Amino acid sequence: MYNSAHEDGRINAHIGAKAEDARVAAVDDAQHSVSIDYYLQILRRRLWIILVTMLVLAGAASAFTLFRTPTYEASIKILVGQEQGASDSYNLAGDVQGLQQLTQTLTAAVNTRPVAEAVVRQLKLPVSPESLMEGLRVEQIPETQFIQVTYTDNNPDRAQRVANTVGEVFSTRVSKISGQTNSVSATIWEPAVVPKSPANRDLVLNVIIALMLGTVLGVALALLLEYTDDKWRSAEEVERTFGIPVLGAIPAFETSRAEKGR
Repeated sequence: MYNSAHEDGRINAHIGAKAEDARVAAVDDAQHSVSIDYYLQILRRRLWIILVTMLVLAGAASAFTLFRTPTYEASIKILVGQEQGASDSYNLAGDVQGLQQLTQTLTAAVNTRPVAEAVVRQLKLPVSPESLMEGLRVEQIPETQFIQVTYTDNNPDRAQRVANTVGEVFSTRVSKISGQTNSVSATIWEPAVVPKSPANRDLVLNVIIALMLGTVLGVALALLLEYTDDKWRSAEEVERTFGIPVLGAIPAFETSRAEKGR
């Protein structure tokens, strides 16, 4: 037999549950909105801290960039290959993958003591081979037979001369070692030119990074100061903190010296 009272009760319970869910969702949305407004008020009230932090870091980045000792980079490209006429069983002239692996091996051989000593001796540089090796950066261009050699120096002309001499010395050593067995060659494909501008003076980029960092630090500092500040600024802030309504407030007023003396 159909029980209408039971069915009506079930429907009413379902409707009540839906209403309760809607009420909870509305309360959560209201709290979320209040939380966002609260933090926006903090940032607006302490905007000066954020701006000062951004300006200080941007100024420091500009000063560091402008007064830093400029360094220059000169680069060459070395092409690794093997002659077709080599009769050795290890001939790789037609094996692109084999030549790329060989290029990887030769890349590791560029920035070594024998090459650095020969460059220092040939150019009569007032530096040790270890110091010269610290200024060298060698890398294989991915999936090619090219080796890129970059030398960094505070003198642009010396940076060019060292980079080109490293290529010449390395090419000569490879030719002597390979001899007539496998005819591996390391040829300077693109010599270095004198760099026109310093490599470490990207003022715009440094300032942009400083402004971004200053924004993050400024916001964090503003929130920290707000957290440590125990003053009440409005009745709404008291209600939000303690969860009880404020019935009244005593306004602040100033009195003149004459009134104080009475």
